[in-house]
Amino acid sequence: MIDSMDREYLQRAKLFANVGLESVEHLFEGCRRMKLERGDRLLQPGVANSHLYLIFDGELRVYLEDRSMPEQAVLGAGDCVGEMSLLDGQAASALVLAARDSELLAIPHDVLWSLVDCSHGVARNLLAIMAGRMRESNQSLVALQTRSLEFEQAASVDALTGIYNRHWLLDAFPRAIARCERDGAPLCLVMADIDLFKHFNERFGYLSGDALLRRMARRLADGLRAQDLFARYGGEEFLILLPHTSLDEALPIAGRLRELVAIGCGLPTGEGVTLSCGVAPMLGGESLEALIARADAALKRAKENGRDRVEVAV
Repeated sequence: MIDSMDREYLQRAKLFANVGLESVEHLFEGCRRMKLERGDRLLQPGVANSHLYLIFDGELRVYLEDRSMPEQAVLGAGDCVGEMSLLDGQAASALVLAARDSELLAIPHDVLWSLVDCSHGVARNLLAIMAGRMRESNQSLVALQTRSLEFEQAASVDALTGIYNRHWLLDAFPRAIARCERDGAPLCLVMADIDLFKHFNERFGYLSGDALLRRMARRLADGLRAQDLFARYGGEEFLILLPHTSLDEALPIAGRLRELVAIGCGLPTGEGVTLSCGVAPMLGGESLEALIARADAALKRAKENGRDRVEVAV
């Protein structure tokens, strides 16, 4: 028989919500009370489990692997744990620890099924508990995927300008080059650089320089096509990959970008801003590093020849 305190605990348990305990009271003779001290381990991943545990008092925490990971769930009085391994017949899949001194009722596997057989209410409550566990797991997976995407985006996007960074381009550009090579399609790379940017920073300060870089990125992005790949290479340099684009098609694009910057990147300082570009058509079997080096050499010639111009790699 269960005493009055046990009855009070059981009536608060989700497993017995709206269940008349009189109909199943005789089954509790096969259950046992147990106590856990703070830090005690109740379940461990990979270890067999043969009980459902009702929490009478205290707090348990569930971890998917170990305590170095955030807890998957925090369970208190009225909750139960261990039902997953009982229902699927597998070893426990999570680590369950006592977060503080706790008192439990251990219900053996056969007693749990006898409770289900005797009471439709217990069966419904057990299904509801399982559904809640699955919903929480799904929400955790969604949150994990969202965080993963956020981290991936943070690693790929330049914090100052909001466009892709060098880390991203070193992954994306080679794939675009490989596709053009497979298709036998032409491809060009444009390296663009703000003229006299160091002088601008020294004269107006780094905050104005940052503002200029942001404006530059927006103007360049506005002047590109949907298929073009655009990233900040470093400092005031930007790389633009033009897939399926011949040199004759790339030169007008680079010229248009230069003009867009000249008319649209000025700041309240009144200082004029110009852009120099080096354009390199891809050679057969050429690596990204070699393509960048040729575009960089063309850019240097544009600087040497007076800036605010476009030069082609040899």
